[in-house]
Amino acid sequence: MELAQVRLLVTDFAACYHFYGEVLGLKPQSGAADGPYEKFSPAVGSAGIALQDRTMMAEVLDELGDTANGHRSLVVLRVDALDAYCEEVTMRGATILHGPANLTDRLRVAHLKDPEGNLVELQEWLLLRG
Repeated sequence: MELAQVRLLVTDFAACYHFYGEVLGLKPQSGAADGPYEKFSPAVGSAGIALQDRTMMAEVLDELGDTANGHRSLVVLRVDALDAYCEEVTMRGATILHGPANLTDRLRVAHLKDPEGNLVELQEWLLLRG
């Protein structure tokens, strides 16, 4: 078994597409900026984050037509230089809610939200610094 992707169901597809592609700098698979689906990948690794229009999935599962409330996901991205990356994404429109700060002696993190309110955790693994 292989994890193919984490898929986020969104209502404002264009805003989320911009956030994951332009603000966070992930590469879109097809360039479908208007949706209803797009997968984004980092420069390394095989895992990805996909966006899917919530109304499209509500046609399959009626319960998804309900308004999403509260935090239902936490997307985690590992970066090599957390402070520098936070500066970059802030210049591109992100708002850092917390950090960068050490979470443990082995992990440094920062938190932000995408346009739908999904939490994004940026991690720097301190053990990999050498």
